Amino acid sequence: MNKIQQQCKQILTEEGIDIFSEIDFDVNGEVHTLSFNYIIETFMGASDESQLVFLTALQKALEAKEMGANKFFEGMGQLLLMTHLSEKM
Repeated sequence: MNKIQQQCKQILTEEGIDIFSEIDFDVNGEVHTLSFNYIIETFMGASDESQLVFLTALQKALEAKEMGANKFFEGMGQLLLMTHLSEKM
């Protein structure tokens, strides 16, 4: 596990958020379930710059109480699914 990935997971732990929390996404009637942990690990496969952007965005989302972790991970999960679906086309 790299340092940025550890920081992301530590931030969630410090905020009392279970990294294994899951979000369901309905894609054309098919439900896809992604955990916060999976989303973090997937984004950590990106470039160093993208990892830093992810970490910074997570920190900002938690600071902005109206957004919070759930909305952040909903957005990141949607991005992953859209990327995955576009690669299949």
